[in-house]
Amino acid sequence: MTIGVLALQGDFAAHCEALKRLGVAARQVRSSTDLDGIDGLIIPGGESTTMLKLLQDEGMFESLQAFGSAKPIFGTCAGAILLAKNVTSPEQPSLKLVDIDVERNAYGRQIDSRVVMLDGKVEAVFIRAPIIRRVGDRARILLRYNGDPVLVQDGLHLVSTFHPELTANLSIHQMFVDKVAQLTSRKNSPPAGPAKDHDESPSVGSRKEPSSPKS
Repeated sequence: MTIGVLALQGDFAAHCEALKRLGVAARQVRSSTDLDGIDGLIIPGGESTTMLKLLQDEGMFESLQAFGSAKPIFGTCAGAILLAKNVTSPEQPSLKLVDIDVERNAYGRQIDSRVVMLDGKVEAVFIRAPIIRRVGDRARILLRYNGDPVLVQDGLHLVSTFHPELTANLSIHQMFVDKVAQLTSRKNSPPAGPAKDHDESPSVGSRKEPSSPKS
């Protein structure tokens, strides 16, 4: 199993490191051809407008939409904005793969960044984070902060408005890895009985890195 990390801009290196700590092969994705042969993709945080322009300049926008129609994508912060159905403040194009509406930079400027505990077990880093203003009926809210959804699953895809790659807790990445592994195994194995709904998600756990993260 190989998971790609979109590496046009943003904190892609931290996501690659998190995957490596979980023993998962990571590939930096910078072109449409880099999507070939990977089983899932992470779109990192960064500047969503810059990432969108680079995707369009590299001719990757449609390739990502096609990839997401068949394989899982996990978007964090700016990645969640790019995956959303609708984006405001200001409006901008998006991949429309996750049935949510997001408001950009809704938590404030960089100085308003914060680190909080979610559900008593997940450390979440918010940096100029968007707020999810609407969640479609088919999507599932997995975690909230101050009443707002911050971790949402919609079919194949997962989005978070915080940065799980900036903490030692690997549970959110593990959740995505487990989903990719489940779908990959199902694809490569003959049916052995009634298939489970792929919307079923593992619980948000408290797995942490066994040793201190690299600085």
